Amino acid sequence: MANNLGQKIKRLRQEHNLTLKELSGKTDLSIGFLSQLERGLTTVAVDALERIAKALGVDITYFFAFPLKPHGEITRSYEKQLIQYDQGSHFINYLLSGNLEGKHLFPRILELLPGGKKRKDVSFYSHQGEEFIYVLEGILTLILRDGHHELMPGDSAHFSSEIPHNWVNNTTRKVVLLVVNCPNPFEKTLEQK
Repeated sequence: MANNLGQKIKRLRQEHNLTLKELSGKTDLSIGFLSQLERGLTTVAVDALERIAKALGVDITYFFAFPLKPHGEITRSYEKQLIQYDQGSHFINYLLSGNLEGKHLFPRILELLPGGKKRKDVSFYSHQGEEFIYVLEGILTLILRDGHHELMPGDSAHFSSEIPHNWVNNTTRKVVLLVVNCPNPFEKTLEQK
């Protein structure tokens, strides 16, 4: 079994006898981005992962190591679910909602570990909706279009997700973010079950 997101995508793509170029055509994601993703050199927005899942004929939940377990309106600190840990990309993704069904927001905590991609190696991505981030710990470099913004603890950003964007941790300490996306990519997935 593949031990990270990129390996899972590559394995599925090869099982479907698709080239990176063909997958790019089905997802509107660049060949370079898909190649970096498969090699664990970049992160992926959930919206883009949803397009990849559709092109490969699987549900988006296939890519998450742990099943999403709804447990009501209140989520205690000890109940937050690890939904993605990709060592190659140096980030950990925790779900903050106990029930995503019928909800428009997708709240999570992202931990960007030191040693990840450098600013010059960043691929931009965009997706439907809007995004809100709030820095809880560390110094985040947020890249919106061509502008680089250093965000400190307590700083936030709220922007259209259709603006090409990404973020990096250029420090030697971890960066912790509260991230809220709208729409929630799992809203329809959970309603179909």
